[in-house]
Amino acid sequence: MAQTKSHSRSSLDMFSPVNLKPVQDDAWSNIFKPPPNESVEERRDRIARQQEAQRVSREIDESILESKKLFDKKKKAIKVLLLGQAESGKSTMLRNFQLAFCPTYFHGEALIWKTIIQLNLIGSVKKLLSIVEDELEMSGPRSRSPTGSTSSSLSDHHRRTRMRLLPLLSMETNLTRQLLPEHYDPSRTPEICVRAGSGWKTVLERVTLERRVPLTGQRRPMTNDGRSKDDPTLVLAASKNDIISLWEDESVREVLKRRGVRLEDSPGFFLTDTARIATVDYEPTEEDIVRARLRTFGVEEHRFLQDNGSEWYIYDVGGSRCMRPQWVPYFDDVQAIIFLAPLSFNQVLEEDRQVNRLEDSIYLWKEVCANPLLARANIILFLNKMDILQKTLAAGIKVATYVPSYGSTPNDVENVTKYFKEKFRAYHKRLSPRPRTFFCHETSAIYVLVPGSHRFVQDTKATQAVLAGVRDGILRHHLEELNVI
Repeated sequence: MAQTKSHSRSSLDMFSPVNLKPVQDDAWSNIFKPPPNESVEERRDRIARQQEAQRVSREIDESILESKKLFDKKKKAIKVLLLGQAESGKSTMLRNFQLAFCPTYFHGEALIWKTIIQLNLIGSVKKLLSIVEDELEMSGPRSRSPTGSTSSSLSDHHRRTRMRLLPLLSMETNLTRQLLPEHYDPSRTPEICVRAGSGWKTVLERVTLERRVPLTGQRRPMTNDGRSKDDPTLVLAASKNDIISLWEDESVREVLKRRGVRLEDSPGFFLTDTARIATVDYEPTEEDIVRARLRTFGVEEHRFLQDNGSEWYIYDVGGSRCMRPQWVPYFDDVQAIIFLAPLSFNQVLEEDRQVNRLEDSIYLWKEVCANPLLARANIILFLNKMDILQKTLAAGIKVATYVPSYGSTPNDVENVTKYFKEKFRAYHKRLSPRPRTFFCHETSAIYVLVPGSHRFVQDTKATQAVLAGVRDGILRHHLEELNVI
């Protein structure tokens, strides 16, 4: 012990009060030695710089320590990935999660989603006007039949209605230009798109809240009632009757049917709600917000703090083909994957019209099941958009036309669902690196199947009940992995 003390003293002699004179050949002493002939002001400046350097160093150390704490805390949190192709309903399901488990946050963003819903409605009007324009061009002087009649039932009345609705399109273009990612070409993907983390919510807050919270500094042009000129509320209200008239017009309906266009099956469809939405005092309902369509580029992270104290992170990733390579970094340390697969057997991918949408979902499912990074994760299958499947089958569209292996099996919701569920189950069992339970739910964003009727009605509570069961199952699995239960 005495030797240890002696060694410690000798190693610290140069700093001891007894030996105030530093060792001349010590490198550290030379670095921190005051310069010769240092004036009082120079000494004051040097000490101030040293103190500032020490302050910055302490802040860096504190920041590193805080980051480590957050990292350790996040490692203990439950992480869930929402996977599926584009338009499979991932973002819609995420909003169902928010409504079920973070209702305050969900309702706090109602005004933001109000503008998205209005843009969804204008987007449907835009598609309708495009079809009307094509039809009117076909019915021009050069398109008359040998008998002298036009090839379309549309008239100058429809042409005038279209002209009155054109201001809606310029307003939509102006707003979407502010929301769209850089270098994005709206002619290639004519829908509302944002990039994750791009501040798109701030843009919409400026549009919707400016009349309530006037901005200082650079203010945007305002209407007489204090609204931002980017706010589509007044233009939509003025166009309400024309929109309803055009959508309900029998001649327009005949054109849509002849062209095989079903706007009501597209995401973010609100034309049947025009009378309610295109008003000055419109406030979105929970169902409206859940139904709203907004395409996201990139990965969005959402944090949920449950009543039981558990912390969740849900990652909503882009589902288009170009975005799928970005999934892999989020596979590490994930507890569960919610895989959304709409049974859209008669649709094709938007980015590749040669690929069947359901075949692509099955391909993705096989890749996810076989991935060794996900061997310990629960994979929960949501056969989503069951209401669309019911409408498709009710329209007389045969599954066997698109899936020959379906054969002569009855073409109803029950048998079609059972057939594809067994396909997903078989791949899950065969490709999983280790045995795991197959979880499957039949879901729709805001609709629930009426028992015994094959009919769907609006009911967000039903989807929330499914999500509550899924949440409890994921939490139980997480606790088992931690050997808590």
